[in-house]
Amino acid sequence: MATISGVWTSPGRNSGRSVAHERRRAVVGAGLEGCAHANPPMREVLFASAEHLDSVGVEPGAIRENLTVAGTDVQEWPIGQRVRVGDDAVFEITMVCDPCARMDALRDGLRAELEGRRGMLAKIVESGEVAVGDPVELL
Repeated sequence: MATISGVWTSPGRNSGRSVAHERRRAVVGAGLEGCAHANPPMREVLFASAEHLDSVGVEPGAIRENLTVAGTDVQEWPIGQRVRVGDDAVFEITMVCDPCARMDALRDGLRAELEGRRGMLAKIVESGEVAVGDPVELL
C-alpha cells in the first residue's frame, strides 16, 4: 500500500526551501496550509515518488514537492485521477510537473535526471488533513 512519507511546504516563493511537517491541512483552492507555491487551480499540490527521489540521489523535499509518496509511481497516475490521502483529503491530478531549470541549481544535470520523474500536480477537491504515514488510495 502507498503511504505519505513526507509533507512539505515552501515558506516563500523562490525561497529554495522546503519545511517538513508531520501533518498539514489541504485546502480547496489554496493548496497545503502555509505553502507559498500553490498556484490554483491546476498547481495546488505536487506529489512525488520517494523511489524516484532515491533513484537520483536527492533528499525528500529537495525538489519542492508537497507530498512524498512511498510505495507507488505517481507518474503512472493519469490526468483526472482522483486520489484520497488519509480520511478526508481528495485530490485530482491535473498535469505532469516537468523539471525546470531550478533543478539544475540543486545539482548540475538534475533537471535531465528527473525527466519523467519529477511528479504530478493536483488540485484539491475535498479539504482535509494529510499526515506522514497516511494511506494513499486511488479512487
